[in-house]
Amino acid sequence: MRKIAIINGPNLNLTGQREPEIYGTETFEDLMNDLRNTHPDVTLHYFSSNVEGELINALHQHGFDSDGIILNAGGYTHTSVAIADAIKAIKCPVIEVHMSNILSRESFRHQSLTGAYCLGTIMGLGMQGYRLAVAYLMMKK
Repeated sequence: MRKIAIINGPNLNLTGQREPEIYGTETFEDLMNDLRNTHPDVTLHYFSSNVEGELINALHQHGFDSDGIILNAGGYTHTSVAIADAIKAIKCPVIEVHMSNILSRESFRHQSLTGAYCLGTIMGLGMQGYRLAVAYLMMKK
């Protein structure tokens, strides 16, 4: 059975309530229920934290025994050398997901420190980006 971890950073715990015009109204509980129903042959682990060190710990925890990690580091995407180093240090592929198109937002969001060490990036597709990342990891051998 494949194992995939979804790790979310700051403020993503408010998805479904926060800025629905950008992030939509679907919650991560809704997403996880849908993913588990769609992919019953996958063990999905979900982790969310507003704390940088906890995100690093989650990457370390899942980065050596998972088939893939889907990471939305939120605002840490643009600032965290430590999270980038954690991605670089682990063995499994990481796909960076952003619900919004970070290139169409404020200029400070245009750079991703974490993305340089990821297999790929999906942005601007809302919650669908997570679904696409899981589907890709399922196809990857």
